[in-house]
Amino acid sequence: MQLTAILTPAVEGGFVALNPETGTCSQGESVDQALSNLQEAIELYLEEFPDEIPPAIAGKSLLTTIEVLEHAA
Repeated sequence: MQLTAILTPAVEGGFVALNPETGTCSQGESVDQALSNLQEAIELYLEEFPDEIPPAIAGKSLLTTIEVLEHAA
């Protein structure tokens, strides 16, 4: 099954990895470690909740950007 991984630099160093299909997240000191930790977290999640991801949704995420005002209040 192919799922989405979104990686962002962590303020304290390393990376935070998020899987939007499950809401699972993890972190690691490197991209590879963050991805490995996320993969493990997703697998544990799916063991607990095997029916949470409909096959039609898996691998269908769309990643884009939006622009917002810096000081929107």
